[in-house]
Amino acid sequence: MTLADYVKILGRGPGRSRNLTMDEAEAAMALILAGRADPHAIGAALMLMRLRGESPEEIAGFTRALRAILPPLPQADLDWPSYAAGRSRALPWFLLAARQVARTGARVLIHGWNAHQAGGADVRSALALAGIARADSPDDAARLLDRDGIAYLPLECFAPQALALLRLREVLGLRSCVNTVCRMLNPAGAAAAVQGVFHPPYLALQQAAGAILGQPRLGILKGGGGEFERNPSKPVTLWRLTEGTPHETALPPLVPGPQRLADLPHPPQVLADLWAGRLRDPFAEAIVAGTAEAALLTLNATAVHPLPA
Repeated sequence: MTLADYVKILGRGPGRSRNLTMDEAEAAMALILAGRADPHAIGAALMLMRLRGESPEEIAGFTRALRAILPPLPQADLDWPSYAAGRSRALPWFLLAARQVARTGARVLIHGWNAHQAGGADVRSALALAGIARADSPDDAARLLDRDGIAYLPLECFAPQALALLRLREVLGLRSCVNTVCRMLNPAGAAAAVQGVFHPPYLALQQAAGAILGQPRLGILKGGGGEFERNPSKPVTLWRLTEGTPHETALPPLVPGPQRLADLPHPPQVLADLWAGRLRDPFAEAIVAGTAEAALLTLNATAVHPLPA
């Protein structure tokens, strides 16, 4: 089959079109990754899936095809994808939460690519301020995980073909399901993974896709700018898989509200200041602690270390 055959399945018309099965989605993505798909057909398939609404089986099939071409990656305990885009979010406080989780002894691999972010919210620019080193290859990520217990691995350093598909947004003008697939990638095969979403319908979608893929432990929440980062002034539901079983955990507010993440007009330097104890900001501290708590629940761990004094 060619990719055009799968486009026909998706776009035959009312009463005749349907979503792809997992095997069909995996085969379609394999054609794309092998360079055997016309660019026009790739755009048509991705936009038809967006119009129909992607299914868990499609996300799982695309993820399986991408995983099949990934290079070997270092062992990690917690997978932390960062693929949110947009100018609406504030500082990436979640980086400090990931570092807190690493302090418990868990090996945390952050991976990602972010577009259309404002300077103060740019994840990669904030890494050094958050005390997280950026790897330039899977081998370098292994070294950093051994040294620090945490590392950030750019998408282009382990899955450049996935990045090329993500960047079709610049051509098509709309995000595609590839953004969701990258969240599901878990390139190191970690037993636990956390994911953030911006639109609530993706909570159930990603939970179901994780179950199909056999992800043992998964935690998903509607987070700041689409990242795994909770607003501590609001109740939040953590959509989970625990040993593959789906369930939900309600997390109560941690501080009086309501407050917005974007209401913290701090320069990026405050990430380092908060970690070092040079800044005291109860709301920012609660963002970090609350996000770390949700990640530790996903890991089935309970020890939340306070920020260094």
